[in-house]
Amino acid sequence: MKHVSGITDAKSHRLNGSSSERLLAYAALGVVFGDIGTSPLYAVKECFSEAFGLAPVPSNVMGIISLFFWSLLTVVVIKYVSFVMRADNRGEGGILSLMALVSPGAKEKTRSRLGRVVMYSGVIGASLLAADGTITPAISVLSAMEGLEIATPHLQPLVIPGTIAILVSLFMVQRRGTARVAKIFAPAMALWFAVLAIMALPAIFAEPKILGALNPYHGIKLLLTHGWQGFLVLGAVVLCLTGAEALYADMGHFGRKPIRKACLWVALPCLMINYLGQGAVLLMRGKEVSANPFYGLVPQWGIYPMVVLSTLATVIASQALISGSFSLAQQAVQLGYSPRLTIIHTSEDTKGQIYIPEVNFLLMVACVALVFVFKTSSALAAAYGISVVGTMSITSFLMYFVAVRRWKWKTSSAVFMVAIFLGIDLTFLAANLHKIMEGGWFTIVISGVVLTVMLTWKRGRGALAKRMESQFAPVMSFVEGIQQDRPHRVPGTAVFMTGNARMVPPALRHHFEHNQILHRQVILLSILTEEVPFVPLKEAVEVFPRGEGFYEVIARFGYMQSPKVEKIFRLARLQAGLEVEEARTTYFLGRDILLTDGPERMLRWRKTLFSFLARNSLPATAYFGIPPNRVIEIGMQVVL
Repeated sequence: MKHVSGITDAKSHRLNGSSSERLLAYAALGVVFGDIGTSPLYAVKECFSEAFGLAPVPSNVMGIISLFFWSLLTVVVIKYVSFVMRADNRGEGGILSLMALVSPGAKEKTRSRLGRVVMYSGVIGASLLAADGTITPAISVLSAMEGLEIATPHLQPLVIPGTIAILVSLFMVQRRGTARVAKIFAPAMALWFAVLAIMALPAIFAEPKILGALNPYHGIKLLLTHGWQGFLVLGAVVLCLTGAEALYADMGHFGRKPIRKACLWVALPCLMINYLGQGAVLLMRGKEVSANPFYGLVPQWGIYPMVVLSTLATVIASQALISGSFSLAQQAVQLGYSPRLTIIHTSEDTKGQIYIPEVNFLLMVACVALVFVFKTSSALAAAYGISVVGTMSITSFLMYFVAVRRWKWKTSSAVFMVAIFLGIDLTFLAANLHKIMEGGWFTIVISGVVLTVMLTWKRGRGALAKRMESQFAPVMSFVEGIQQDRPHRVPGTAVFMTGNARMVPPALRHHFEHNQILHRQVILLSILTEEVPFVPLKEAVEVFPRGEGFYEVIARFGYMQSPKVEKIFRLARLQAGLEVEEARTTYFLGRDILLTDGPERMLRWRKTLFSFLARNSLPATAYFGIPPNRVIEIGMQVVL
């Protein structure tokens, strides 16, 4: 009986686990697959646009659909689902997580060429993702609204104002959080994928010849027949892959298996059926529908409902990119590549749901400007491919270090894998380079600005820390001096924020030298960000008594966590018995006044930019949750 019971329990456990995975896979449809799921709105039509000069004749149609199928199979299924998603940083994914996963140790990183290569690769990838986050909402919503032109040309003047109204409304509701809106994401995207397949099936049944496009021969023939023109059209084919990076970036929210199931069972089959349907309608109607083969699949009576459903799907896709931009910005702050930003948690129950006003405003301005400047989704598509393929290429490059350093592969095996992935990615990238003058310049400008800010902040903070080190003294030497001098001690607790809890921060030294008093309890608080997403609570805080009422408190957080002093001292009390009464605690913070005419080997304009960023950074009181009425700031001039 025990044996039977054990089998029953195991079977029940497997069923529960399987059910949970199915629910997570269903939920993932609403967040992970919004971007790649809305690609059918514009991907096929761009291949037959005037920019490439491909006529919608049967051989070209078969070739394009064949390229779509094999691109999705090799990049999404083989590269991301089979390999990249195995490279999780304690369950988290994304370009910065990948960078943190393969980064050398702290000591090695500052000196080794490998450390710099990994760091620059990750930061460039993050800057390209930032550009992607500005283009995706604009092109997605605009392509959906262009369906109004198909319904009747008289509605064409409403396309741009309607797109801008939807985008502004989307950004305005971000402060309320995505928890409520997210509840409709999964059913809406499930409906969207179902409609993608259903609307395409009649065309496939009417023209089953399109199924021959699954043969790679047709794609290879198109590339060989059309030469340079065929190579350039890969710059439009890559649009079917937009959002592939989201499978990896959102892995921490849903897990590897649910995303794989949603991808292989629902998203990819429905996408391929729709692309085959668009190919079939092109075979039957040619130039008549080449301007927008997606809406060519829709009967006249269904145009308006499809515009509504498409708009909803593109809003969901945009929401996923906006939320991803918030997460990316939070990781950049925690890893030291961005000034402190206002991070507002919009859900008490779900981790990772955050709102960053500064990022939200910049994204809104950029998206609205894009719609005004480019006016059509076809024009925007020229700016789109570079950021997508650039990020994919960097992911492939970093996968080499994952394979060698983490998976312990032989170098030859890792080189073989990465050579295949990079060969595909760099081919797509090369095919997109001609778009630079047509709109790709926007991606380069946005990425360049973000990259400059991130690298300048990292370099400036390092230079500032190095300059401040000369003013530090060991804590134990300071405590020994206190034992000899016996200065006046006042009741309460003084907390001094410092990057190194074992050294006396300049703020404490200045305070003691000028006031000649100390609190009875002095805490040197150092908050460190580890290169992991989350640090377990039991490992987050360490307390080291140093005598004479001095304590070193070292708090460690992951780059997906928000450090707050209230939580730190609560953990310090539970784990080490350190009592900190909020009403009798004073926080001493150093305010650095930066002078940019010093000897630091850094270009003057970068020093000026760093000084500007430092002045406009979110105050430590707000970022660390320090009560403003308990703070004393001590200003110090620092020459860079």
